[in-house]
Amino acid sequence: MSKKYTKTQLKKFRAAILEKMEDIVADVDDIQRGINGTGEATRGASPDSVYSVHMADAGTDSHEKEKNYLLMNRESDYYKNLHIALDRIENGDFGICVICEGLIPEERLFEVPNATKCVGCKEKDKLNLL
Repeated sequence: MSKKYTKTQLKKFRAAILEKMEDIVADVDDIQRGINGTGEATRGASPDSVYSVHMADAGTDSHEKEKNYLLMNRESDYYKNLHIALDRIENGDFGICVICEGLIPEERLFEVPNATKCVGCKEKDKLNLL
């Protein structure tokens, strides 16, 4: 296995991941409020006015709710992947490409902290060259 990130660098990665996780929790809370109809748009409205009268409006409402569920699932999956990245920090294999075992660039890990492959291996993997 090649070199690893220092403890100082890993602390920076951990802090960045924890910050992203906090943002996700806030985003999911906002999405849930939107799904439950407790957001700013419905505050002060009567319970009967939440439901659309026109079929097209009802379809739009349904579409928005479905979109919010998909966004919530996506955020939940990302949160789980960030948690796995924290586990990799604890295990000592964070930042190491699972294919070539080279060090994943620091810039990539700050942008995509759940990355498990370097850019070169990721591109080859997408093109099915591995």
